[in-house]
Amino acid sequence: MSTRENSFASVPVCEILQTSKRGRLPYILAFCCATFAVSVVISPVFAQSDAEFAKANQDYAQNNFKEAISGYETLVRSGQWSANIFYNLGNAYFRAGDFGRAILNYERALALEPHHPEATANLQIARDEARALEMQQSWPERYLQFASINQYVITAAVAFWLGLFCVVGLIFARRRSATIIALLTFSLLLFVIAILAIYELDHGSKGRALAIVTGRNVQARLATADTANSVLALPPGSEVKILSTRGDWVYAALPNNLCGWIPAKSAEQVQL
Repeated sequence: MSTRENSFASVPVCEILQTSKRGRLPYILAFCCATFAVSVVISPVFAQSDAEFAKANQDYAQNNFKEAISGYETLVRSGQWSANIFYNLGNAYFRAGDFGRAILNYERALALEPHHPEATANLQIARDEARALEMQQSWPERYLQFASINQYVITAAVAFWLGLFCVVGLIFARRRSATIIALLTFSLLLFVIAILAIYELDHGSKGRALAIVTGRNVQARLATADTANSVLALPPGSEVKILSTRGDWVYAALPNNLCGWIPAKSAEQVQL
Protein backbone atom coordinates (compact mmCIF):
# COMPACT_ATOMS: atom_id res chain seq x y z
CA MET A 1 0.00 0.00 0.00
CA SER A 2 1.40 3.36 -0.93
CA THR A 3 2.28 5.77 1.85
CA ARG A 4 1.65 8.63 -0.50
CA GLU A 5 -1.48 10.72 -0.07
CA ASN A 6 -3.65 11.92 -2.89
CA SER A 7 -3.92 15.70 -2.91
CA PHE A 8 -6.96 17.58 -4.09
CA ALA A 9 -6.35 21.29 -4.54
CA SER A 10 -8.88 23.65 -3.03
CA VAL A 11 -9.92 26.90 -4.64
CA PRO A 12 -8.69 29.88 -2.59
CA VAL A 13 -11.01 32.76 -1.85
CA CYS A 14 -9.70 35.98 -3.36
CA GLU A 15 -8.89 38.76 -0.94
CA ILE A 16 -9.64 42.36 -1.86
CA LEU A 17 -6.48 44.38 -2.19
CA GLN A 18 -6.31 48.09 -1.67
CA THR A 19 -6.00 50.13 -4.83
CA SER A 20 -5.64 53.81 -5.48
CA LYS A 21 -7.92 53.61 -8.51
CA ARG A 22 -11.43 53.58 -7.13
CA GLY A 23 -12.87 52.84 -10.57
CA ARG A 24 -11.47 49.29 -10.47
CA LEU A 25 -13.12 48.40 -7.17
CA PRO A 26 -16.46 47.16 -8.67
CA TYR A 27 -14.59 44.84 -11.03
CA ILE A 28 -12.44 43.50 -8.20
CA LEU A 29 -15.54 42.94 -6.07
CA ALA A 30 -17.28 41.14 -8.92
CA PHE A 31 -14.24 38.93 -9.55
CA CYS A 32 -13.91 38.06 -5.87
CA CYS A 33 -17.62 37.30 -5.55
CA ALA A 34 -17.42 34.99 -8.58
CA THR A 35 -14.33 33.25 -7.19
CA PHE A 36 -16.01 32.84 -3.82
CA ALA A 37 -19.09 31.35 -5.49
CA VAL A 38 -16.94 28.86 -7.39
CA SER A 39 -15.09 27.92 -4.21
CA VAL A 40 -18.37 27.35 -2.38
CA VAL A 41 -19.48 24.92 -5.10
CA ILE A 42 -16.16 23.16 -5.77
CA SER A 43 -14.65 22.88 -2.29
CA PRO A 44 -17.29 20.41 -1.02
CA VAL A 45 -16.64 18.27 -4.11
CA PHE A 46 -12.92 18.04 -3.33
CA ALA A 47 -13.69 17.47 0.36
CA GLN A 48 -15.99 14.60 -0.57
CA SER A 49 -13.31 13.14 -2.86
CA ASP A 50 -10.77 13.33 -0.04
CA ALA A 51 -13.21 11.55 2.25
CA GLU A 52 -13.90 8.82 -0.31
CA PHE A 53 -10.18 8.30 -0.89
CA ALA A 54 -9.53 8.08 2.86
CA LYS A 55 -12.43 5.63 3.26
CA ALA A 56 -11.09 3.43 0.44
CA ASN A 57 -7.62 3.48 2.04
CA GLN A 58 -9.16 2.49 5.38
CA ASP A 59 -11.02 -0.40 3.77
CA TYR A 60 -7.78 -1.55 2.17
CA ALA A 61 -5.92 -1.37 5.49
CA GLN A 62 -8.66 -3.50 7.08
CA ASN A 63 -8.39 -6.09 4.27
CA ASN A 64 -11.83 -5.18 2.92
CA PHE A 65 -10.54 -5.28 -0.64
CA LYS A 66 -13.90 -5.41 -2.40
CA GLU A 67 -15.03 -2.28 -0.56
CA ALA A 68 -11.70 -0.59 -1.28
CA ILE A 69 -12.01 -1.43 -4.98
CA SER A 70 -15.53 0.01 -5.02
CA GLY A 71 -14.31 3.22 -3.40
CA TYR A 72 -11.38 3.73 -5.76
CA GLU A 73 -13.52 2.87 -8.79
CA THR A 74 -16.07 5.48 -7.70
CA LEU A 75 -13.31 8.11 -7.69
CA VAL A 76 -12.15 7.01 -11.15
CA ARG A 77 -15.68 7.14 -12.59
CA SER A 78 -16.09 10.66 -11.19
CA GLY A 79 -12.99 11.78 -13.10
CA GLN A 80 -10.62 11.90 -10.12
CA TRP A 81 -7.65 10.43 -11.97
CA SER A 82 -4.24 10.37 -10.34
CA ALA A 83 -1.31 7.98 -10.34
CA ASN A 84 -1.81 7.23 -6.64
CA ILE A 85 -5.49 6.35 -7.01
CA PHE A 86 -4.74 3.93 -9.86
CA TYR A 87 -1.76 2.56 -7.92
CA ASN A 88 -3.87 1.89 -4.82
CA LEU A 89 -6.63 0.42 -6.99
CA GLY A 90 -4.05 -1.90 -8.54
CA ASN A 91 -2.92 -2.97 -5.06
CA ALA A 92 -6.51 -3.71 -4.05
CA TYR A 93 -7.12 -5.83 -7.16
CA PHE A 94 -3.80 -7.63 -6.58
CA ARG A 95 -4.73 -8.51 -3.00
CA ALA A 96 -8.16 -9.64 -4.25
CA GLY A 97 -6.43 -12.03 -6.67
CA ASP A 98 -7.47 -10.21 -9.86
CA PHE A 99 -4.05 -9.89 -11.52
CA GLY A 100 -5.43 -8.68 -14.84
CA ARG A 101 -7.05 -5.57 -13.41
CA ALA A 102 -4.15 -5.06 -11.02
CA ILE A 103 -1.78 -4.84 -13.99
CA LEU A 104 -4.26 -2.63 -15.86
CA ASN A 105 -4.30 -0.08 -13.05
CA TYR A 106 -0.54 -0.16 -12.48
CA GLU A 107 -0.22 0.62 -16.20
CA ARG A 108 -2.69 3.49 -15.85
CA ALA A 109 -0.72 4.86 -12.91
CA LEU A 110 2.49 4.76 -14.97
CA ALA A 111 0.73 6.38 -17.94
CA LEU A 112 0.10 9.40 -15.68
CA GLU A 113 3.42 9.25 -13.83
CA PRO A 114 6.03 7.22 -15.76
CA HIS A 115 8.57 7.35 -12.94
CA HIS A 116 6.27 6.08 -10.16
CA PRO A 117 8.69 3.61 -8.48
CA GLU A 118 6.11 1.68 -6.45
CA ALA A 119 3.84 1.13 -9.45
CA THR A 120 6.83 -0.01 -11.52
CA ALA A 121 7.90 -2.52 -8.87
CA ASN A 122 4.41 -3.88 -8.22
CA LEU A 123 3.67 -4.12 -11.94
CA GLN A 124 6.61 -6.48 -12.36
CA ILE A 125 5.53 -8.56 -9.36
CA ALA A 126 2.00 -8.85 -10.73
CA ARG A 127 3.29 -9.83 -14.18
CA ASP A 128 5.45 -12.54 -12.65
CA GLU A 129 2.53 -13.89 -10.61
CA ALA A 130 0.16 -13.92 -13.59
CA ARG A 131 2.81 -14.98 -16.13
CA ALA A 132 1.47 -12.18 -18.30
CA LEU A 133 2.84 -11.64 -21.79
CA GLU A 134 4.27 -8.29 -22.90
CA MET A 135 4.34 -6.59 -26.27
CA GLN A 136 7.73 -6.23 -27.92
CA GLN A 137 8.93 -2.65 -28.14
CA SER A 138 10.81 -1.21 -31.09
CA TRP A 139 14.27 0.17 -30.33
CA PRO A 140 13.21 3.83 -30.86
CA GLU A 141 10.33 3.34 -28.42
CA ARG A 142 12.64 1.89 -25.77
CA TYR A 143 15.06 4.82 -25.99
CA LEU A 144 12.33 7.47 -26.13
CA GLN A 145 10.52 6.30 -23.01
CA PHE A 146 12.67 8.36 -20.65
CA ALA A 147 10.05 11.12 -21.12
CA SER A 148 6.26 11.08 -21.41
CA ILE A 149 4.18 12.23 -24.39
CA ASN A 150 3.13 15.34 -22.45
CA GLN A 151 6.77 16.24 -21.85
CA TYR A 152 7.52 15.84 -25.55
CA VAL A 153 4.52 18.04 -26.39
CA ILE A 154 5.89 20.77 -24.12
CA THR A 155 9.34 20.38 -25.67
CA ALA A 156 7.89 20.68 -29.18
CA ALA A 157 5.94 23.82 -28.22
CA VAL A 158 8.99 25.48 -26.67
CA ALA A 159 11.16 24.57 -29.67
CA PHE A 160 8.52 25.92 -32.09
CA TRP A 161 8.26 29.31 -30.39
CA LEU A 162 12.01 29.54 -29.95
CA GLY A 163 12.47 28.86 -33.65
CA LEU A 164 9.81 31.42 -34.53
CA PHE A 165 11.53 34.10 -32.44
CA CYS A 166 14.83 33.25 -34.14
CA VAL A 167 13.22 33.68 -37.57
CA VAL A 168 11.79 37.05 -36.54
CA GLY A 169 15.19 38.04 -35.20
CA LEU A 170 16.88 37.15 -38.46
CA ILE A 171 14.30 39.11 -40.47
CA PHE A 172 14.71 42.31 -38.51
CA ALA A 173 18.42 42.05 -37.70
CA ARG A 174 20.74 44.33 -39.62
CA ARG A 175 23.11 41.45 -40.22
CA ARG A 176 22.82 37.74 -39.72
CA SER A 177 24.00 36.43 -36.39
CA ALA A 178 25.75 33.07 -36.27
CA THR A 179 24.37 32.56 -32.76
CA ILE A 180 20.75 33.06 -33.87
CA ILE A 181 21.26 30.75 -36.86
CA ALA A 182 22.71 28.05 -34.62
CA LEU A 183 19.84 28.49 -32.15
CA LEU A 184 17.31 28.27 -35.00
CA THR A 185 18.91 25.06 -36.28
CA PHE A 186 18.89 23.57 -32.80
CA SER A 187 15.25 24.50 -32.18
CA LEU A 188 14.14 23.01 -35.52
CA LEU A 189 16.05 19.80 -34.81
CA LEU A 190 14.56 19.59 -31.32
CA PHE A 191 11.07 20.21 -32.71
CA VAL A 192 11.40 17.43 -35.29
CA ILE A 193 12.73 14.96 -32.70
CA ALA A 194 9.92 15.79 -30.27
CA ILE A 195 7.25 15.34 -32.97
CA LEU A 196 8.73 12.00 -34.04
CA ALA A 197 8.88 10.90 -30.40
CA ILE A 198 5.22 11.83 -29.88
CA TYR A 199 4.20 9.82 -32.95
CA GLU A 200 6.33 6.82 -32.01
CA LEU A 201 5.06 6.66 -28.43
CA ASP A 202 1.45 7.31 -29.38
CA HIS A 203 1.39 4.61 -32.07
CA GLY A 204 3.88 2.19 -30.50
CA SER A 205 3.28 -0.91 -28.43
CA LYS A 206 2.64 1.25 -25.32
CA GLY A 207 0.56 3.88 -27.11
CA ARG A 208 -3.12 4.77 -27.04
CA ALA A 209 -4.16 1.39 -28.49
CA LEU A 210 -2.54 -0.58 -25.65
CA ALA A 211 -5.00 -2.81 -23.80
CA ILE A 212 -4.66 -5.29 -20.96
CA VAL A 213 -6.34 -8.70 -20.91
CA THR A 214 -8.61 -8.77 -17.85
CA GLY A 215 -10.56 -11.93 -18.63
CA ARG A 216 -9.57 -15.46 -17.74
CA ASN A 217 -8.78 -18.30 -20.16
CA VAL A 218 -8.66 -15.87 -23.08
CA GLN A 219 -7.65 -17.29 -26.44
CA ALA A 220 -6.73 -15.14 -29.43
CA ARG A 221 -8.30 -16.76 -32.50
CA LEU A 222 -8.00 -16.70 -36.28
CA ALA A 223 -11.62 -15.57 -36.72
CA THR A 224 -14.48 -14.01 -34.79
CA ALA A 225 -15.84 -17.27 -33.44
CA ASP A 226 -15.23 -19.29 -30.28
CA THR A 227 -14.74 -22.36 -32.47
CA ALA A 228 -11.98 -20.79 -34.59
CA ASN A 229 -8.43 -22.05 -34.22
CA SER A 230 -6.45 -20.52 -31.38
CA VAL A 231 -3.46 -18.31 -32.16
CA LEU A 232 -2.21 -17.67 -28.64
CA ALA A 233 -3.35 -18.19 -25.05
CA LEU A 234 -3.36 -14.88 -23.16
CA PRO A 235 -3.01 -15.04 -19.37
CA PRO A 236 -4.65 -12.20 -17.38
CA GLY A 237 -2.56 -9.03 -17.51
CA SER A 238 -1.13 -9.74 -20.96
CA GLU A 239 -0.65 -6.76 -23.27
CA VAL A 240 -2.35 -6.44 -26.65
CA LYS A 241 -2.60 -3.58 -29.13
CA ILE A 242 -6.11 -3.07 -30.49
CA LEU A 243 -6.11 -2.59 -34.27
CA SER A 244 -9.81 -2.76 -35.17
CA THR A 245 -13.22 -3.74 -33.84
CA ARG A 246 -15.91 -5.98 -35.33
CA GLY A 247 -19.03 -6.43 -33.22
CA ASP A 248 -18.11 -8.11 -29.94
CA TRP A 249 -14.58 -8.87 -31.11
CA VAL A 250 -11.40 -6.85 -31.47
CA TYR A 251 -8.52 -7.60 -33.81
CA ALA A 252 -5.29 -7.07 -31.92
CA ALA A 253 -1.54 -7.24 -32.29
CA LEU A 254 -0.31 -9.81 -29.78
CA PRO A 255 2.97 -10.61 -28.05
CA ASN A 256 5.43 -12.72 -30.07
CA ASN A 257 4.60 -10.67 -33.20
CA LEU A 258 1.27 -12.40 -33.72
CA CYS A 259 -2.22 -11.07 -34.46
CA GLY A 260 -5.64 -12.45 -33.65
CA TRP A 261 -9.24 -11.86 -32.59
CA ILE A 262 -10.23 -11.68 -28.93
CA PRO A 263 -13.60 -10.95 -27.26
CA ALA A 264 -13.93 -7.20 -26.69
CA LYS A 265 -15.11 -7.73 -23.11
CA SER A 266 -11.93 -9.62 -22.22
CA ALA A 267 -9.58 -6.60 -22.53
CA GLU A 268 -9.56 -2.97 -21.38
CA GLN A 269 -7.57 -0.11 -22.84
CA VAL A 270 -5.02 1.55 -20.57
CA GLN A 271 -5.92 5.06 -21.71
CA LEU A 272 -9.37 6.03 -20.50
